[in-house]
Amino acid sequence: MAVDPSRTFKPINIALLTVSDTRTAQNDTSGDILAQRIADAGHTLARRTIERDDAAAIAALLESWIDDPEVDAVVSTGGTGLTGRDVTPEALGRVTGAREIPGFGELFRWLSYQTIGTSTVQSRAMAVVARGTYIFALPGSNGAVKDGWDGILAEQLDSRNRPCNFVELMPRLLEV
Repeated sequence: MAVDPSRTFKPINIALLTVSDTRTAQNDTSGDILAQRIADAGHTLARRTIERDDAAAIAALLESWIDDPEVDAVVSTGGTGLTGRDVTPEALGRVTGAREIPGFGELFRWLSYQTIGTSTVQSRAMAVVARGTYIFALPGSNGAVKDGWDGILAEQLDSRNRPCNFVELMPRLLEV
């Protein structure tokens, strides 16, 4: 990361969503990892919940968070695989006005390849921006959330990162 020390860190409000039919608050280890990294980075954990693998329910929750002025970005974990129950990408496709950020999924899979090899092709990790709110969908494993946060989000959600970052674009996301 190329942190410019002359720039001021701007914390943002992040909502954390775990997508799972089986995880609970007691065993949501990937969610716990992300919550800790969000706090350690100096951001605010604005919301946190677990939602079952149901595209309509996930999309409805995301729509409510997008409309919440206390949420600047959403990070989700789970539901990005290939099985019939993995519906997070489909849920993001239902979000009104969502525009895909293709480079996020591409970079995630490149980073993940260094950890798990060709198994990374089974990931449909992705990101969108919808009505001024970023949504990042990571796989549900502990390793995947570490790869996604440490390798991409820690830098891109740091307003001091140069040459550019997601935070500095936030005031312009609603331009027409």
